[in-house]
Amino acid sequence: MRGSTTLAVVIGTVVGATAGLGIYTFLYARGASYLGSDPRACANCHIMRDEYDAWNHSSHRLVAGCNDCHAPHALIPKLFTKALNGFNHSFAFTTGRFHEPIQIGPRNRRITEAACRSCHARLVEEIDRHSMGDEPRALQCTGCHRDVGHLH
Repeated sequence: MRGSTTLAVVIGTVVGATAGLGIYTFLYARGASYLGSDPRACANCHIMRDEYDAWNHSSHRLVAGCNDCHAPHALIPKLFTKALNGFNHSFAFTTGRFHEPIQIGPRNRRITEAACRSCHARLVEEIDRHSMGDEPRALQCTGCHRDVGHLH
């Protein structure tokens, strides 16, 4: 019986410490701000300040926030992407393992490309129809318009 009590105390301590650290980290990092769509949340980290400032001076600020371009539009994929990116960003920033200036990865580039194509569907369809031939989507919006929304 003594061994099971000790094990329960150890498990309780580990679970309590993990939960406490998680709650503290969530509060310290202003985690609740990321649950919404306010672009100011993206500037919580200093690494994103330049991107936020550039977006704030771009024409896209009038029609699109960060999530409109950088998260899928469907609810479940959007929440999954926000959670995955939140974890990856917090891990990278906490450990110092990130490229400065920040760079978009392949998965998030595909999401942004899909957002461009969604909002600008009629224009993109015309471009694809007239220039792609047998290889649809060979041109990527972000290939030529890399700085759209961020101006740098």
